[in-house]
Amino acid sequence: MSIHDCSDDVTRSAPRTVVMKFGGTSVKDLERIRIVAEKVRKERARGQRIAVVVSAMSGVTNQMVDYCRSLDAQADPAEYDAVVASGEQVTSGLLAIALGALGVPARSFQGWQIPLLTDEAHGCAAIEDVDGRALRECMDEGIVPVIAGFQGVDARGRIATLGRGGSDTSAVALAAAIRADQCDIYTDVDGIYTTDPRIVKQARRLERITYEEMLELASVGAKVLQTRSVGLAMREKVHVRVLSSFVETDDSSGTIVVDEDESVEKKLVTGIAYSMDDAKITIRQVPDEPGIAARIFEPLSAAGLNVDMIVQSIGADRSTNMTFTVSKGDESRACQILEAMRAEIGFGGLSTSQNVVKISVVGVGMRSNTGVATTMFRTLAEKGINIQVISTSEIKISVLIDAEYMELAMRALHTAYGLDASEGAQA
Repeated sequence: MSIHDCSDDVTRSAPRTVVMKFGGTSVKDLERIRIVAEKVRKERARGQRIAVVVSAMSGVTNQMVDYCRSLDAQADPAEYDAVVASGEQVTSGLLAIALGALGVPARSFQGWQIPLLTDEAHGCAAIEDVDGRALRECMDEGIVPVIAGFQGVDARGRIATLGRGGSDTSAVALAAAIRADQCDIYTDVDGIYTTDPRIVKQARRLERITYEEMLELASVGAKVLQTRSVGLAMREKVHVRVLSSFVETDDSSGTIVVDEDESVEKKLVTGIAYSMDDAKITIRQVPDEPGIAARIFEPLSAAGLNVDMIVQSIGADRSTNMTFTVSKGDESRACQILEAMRAEIGFGGLSTSQNVVKISVVGVGMRSNTGVATTMFRTLAEKGINIQVISTSEIKISVLIDAEYMELAMRALHTAYGLDASEGAQA
């Protein structure tokens, strides 16, 4: 992605520039939009240069999707995007009006007016280029630009949307383009927690978390930030702060996502996430011969199916059992592809299960400390929880277990790694 940041006319002695992004629940109705406008007014009154990115009002995008599917389940992707992007256009205009009513000059921008250029993958487009000059000129004139998130324009001049959660990605990209000091993501939670506080009451809000940790947590189930937005923030070195739009906030509120060398604490484990979106597939009695894994997984990859956790075991008859996970939505397609290959590969049977959950522990401290996996395995064993599949990365360990043990596992691991709020510093 190319960013035009106008670096020649930007100095760090200038007033702080902040992008404020508000999600759908934050702008769900006119009253919430008025509250958002007041938050923007207060931040601007502090002498900061403000740009705002907004999502559609809560529920509007789903309604637009339903309209499209009701008319044609296979609607043209470009026309589909033209419809579903309309929610953000409405919100940006309404917020600009609300700001004007408070005496704050404001102007709405659609993606094509910036422009925010994308590829032609309608419905899940990638950002290719962002020009920040129009937004900077707007702010130079004392006007608050209010930008419709989730959308851009492709090379043919057609509206293209960035996929669910795409407004986060819009906000980070625009923050990079205008060289903002910070990108504040306002949502319905007051920061990033050590785990889901709805499941573990002792979960703690983190003051800081590294890009890599947040990227891993987002990829394994944490819903606070979209994975693509975190990856973009890491690449462009954009400081991202997650905070609530439903409470009064100050400079110490929320959680800041930063580089590893800016993180004060190097914890062994920073957070624990879970995903209920996995399905387990086991292929039994697979011939134990060179190239068999490639013959199984290449057709799945060619079909666009993402295989996650993989484990291989050798049976008493020297054949192989292969177990792996795909998303629940891809399970049926994966099984169809595998069944079509049964005679060619010569495997004995195929079984699946959706009654599983993936639990992941994440922390940059794993790079330089041992025993993280041992603690995880021992803790689960003590609770009588069987591990079905294991996968690891440099700063993450994930296990697949029966879904019924999800809450028990989350609470036990949170305590085992010293993350409980009452325990203070991590052991």
